[in-house]
Amino acid sequence: MSLTATKSYRTLSGLPLDPVYSQPIDAAKPGEFPYTRGIHENMYRGKLWTMRQFAGFATAEDTNARYRYLLAQGQNGLSVAFDLPTLMGYDSDHPASQGEVGKCGVAISSLADMETLFRGIPLGEVTVSMTINSPASILWAMYLAVAEQQGVSWDRVSGTLQNDILKEYIAQKEYIYPPRPSMRLVTDSIEFATKYTPRFNPISISGYHIREAGSTAVQELAFTLRDGIEYVDWALERGLAVDSFAPRLSFFFNAHNDFFEEIAKYRAARKIWARVMRDRYGAKDERSQRLRFHAQTAGCSLTWQQPQNNIVRTAVQAMAAVLGGCQSLHTNSLDEAYALPSEHAVTVALRTQQVIAYETGITAEPDPLGGSYFLEKLTLDVEEAANAYIRRIDEMGGMIPAIERGFPQTEIANASYEFQRSVELGESVIVGVNKFTEKDEKPIELLQIDRTAEQRQVEKLRSVKAKRSASDVEKALANLKKVAEGTENTMPFILDAVRAYATVGEISASLGEVFGSYTETSVL
Repeated sequence: MSLTATKSYRTLSGLPLDPVYSQPIDAAKPGEFPYTRGIHENMYRGKLWTMRQFAGFATAEDTNARYRYLLAQGQNGLSVAFDLPTLMGYDSDHPASQGEVGKCGVAISSLADMETLFRGIPLGEVTVSMTINSPASILWAMYLAVAEQQGVSWDRVSGTLQNDILKEYIAQKEYIYPPRPSMRLVTDSIEFATKYTPRFNPISISGYHIREAGSTAVQELAFTLRDGIEYVDWALERGLAVDSFAPRLSFFFNAHNDFFEEIAKYRAARKIWARVMRDRYGAKDERSQRLRFHAQTAGCSLTWQQPQNNIVRTAVQAMAAVLGGCQSLHTNSLDEAYALPSEHAVTVALRTQQVIAYETGITAEPDPLGGSYFLEKLTLDVEEAANAYIRRIDEMGGMIPAIERGFPQTEIANASYEFQRSVELGESVIVGVNKFTEKDEKPIELLQIDRTAEQRQVEKLRSVKAKRSASDVEKALANLKKVAEGTENTMPFILDAVRAYATVGEISASLGEVFGSYTETSVL
């Protein structure tokens, strides 16, 4: 017997693979419960996924120019990347912001910045996603205020707010307040969106960052869906009817290298969520049962060695997302292991999606891989493994107790360690890194952030503070603190503060005086 015949094959998550799959598995048609094969009967025959490139750097003026460029190149949705100070609830002039302003995204400190960010971009016609979490309510309030200024009624505004605080405690660590008051803010925004913004998704429950932290595909799926269950529980406790808000819940998944496992992950996600919503919560509206998701190709898979290889990785990952039935997609750029993407690199990334959409024939069939013995069985295996994790977290009392005892964090850390160990031992091959390496690689052209961006941003912020009414700001922040001490929805009061040109940092600090801060307990 040959060595090949006796070798054991597994997915990246460690699921065993049979030598041959030959047992057909019955499945409902696309558009039919449990939506394993897609949430729409005709899928991309009816409408392509939204090509939504994540972008943001330096100042609002610089990013506005990039948005206009991307829209001119055929992109049909915007996605805002905020800089680290904004993500952490700091203004650009805060001492902790020094050196970080505009480096990993756009700096937004006040409504004036948000006005500039979307200058000349009609918010009633373009869908916008915002990757912001702990200060999400504040940035969303600024966005709604800009829509008001443009004369766009809130029932016409469409897009998605990430607003997924649980995955911050699990993976990304950009939290400000303790879990429970943070969940109150998320629930406030879900309740507010249910009443006032019927086309806007108030949360995008994100597995992307869980995967980027080193999880397996199964862990990404399980922890993300269990986070979703937690948000539903909180909204129901608030008194909302499940079918009033569940149709606006959306998800955000990673698209990684294991081609078939990724497709199986998306299929299993729809299947699990449909049954959770119908059987666990009694949702009657089919829209509540349909899991809609955005995908982004895997940033953690990109290498600074031989960066042109990243184009191939991104193309393969994007194909998996499309074959898995995504509703929108971001494709990473070849240079992102070095820096924010250059204009050339982001154009290649967008063209990757366009080639898949218009040249491959994939969109002609709603579910091209449906009925594949291998894929159908792998979908069942991923579903079973994810449900086992969900049951364990249920037994712990939910995701917040699980986070407080460090369960998902430890599982991810262990998975990350095992993968890195396999790379260093050569058991897992990364082309150009631990195999097929080259010496004396030529450098590539990188985007350079204008060194004056931070100074310009701070000066603009000082100007805003000088021109606004200090008494209006003081009154709005006092009212917000009073409401935060009670149980009333905070969103109307955050909107009042934003309209008075209170800053992200001022509003975050005011809430922090009531909610306190949070420090993660280390888990050994």
